[in-house]
Amino acid sequence: MNYLNFDLEKAKDTSKELNILLADYHLYYQKLRNYHWNVVGHAFFDLHEKFEELYDDAVLKIDEIAERILTLRYQPASNYSDYLEISNIKETKSDLTDVEMVNNLLEDHGHILKQMSKVVEVAEKADDEGTIDLIGAYIRELETVSWMLDAWRMKTEEKRSAL
Repeated sequence: MNYLNFDLEKAKDTSKELNILLADYHLYYQKLRNYHWNVVGHAFFDLHEKFEELYDDAVLKIDEIAERILTLRYQPASNYSDYLEISNIKETKSDLTDVEMVNNLLEDHGHILKQMSKVVEVAEKADDEGTIDLIGAYIRELETVSWMLDAWRMKTEEKRSAL
């Protein structure tokens, strides 16, 4: 019974893109754990706490994305081998500097935001307002976190560009 009035065939494309986003978030989550455990230096306290905040948020999103895929009547990917194959995110070493960690996370944010845009694009074609709403909120949140991390790595004397 299709009680949600979805076109299940159109939802297939949304589900595929959501599974890629799910893989992205799993690798992002693990990278944040890695960085949380391995950050050193003068920024230790700030970044150790921030990385924990970010991975706590990522694990919630992982569950919500998987549940959205299930709502669409498809199966979420659930094996790391699958995640490594389809994710836009790549693993990194553990011995990075604090700045390298933040730079890498910002690069990952770019990949995740691009994938979120793909999800929204296919969800629009499927008239899938629930997915559009979910991912729209994620985009806003990730843009804010990216701005904050970018501000952290900015030198004090750097000025923001005028609008």
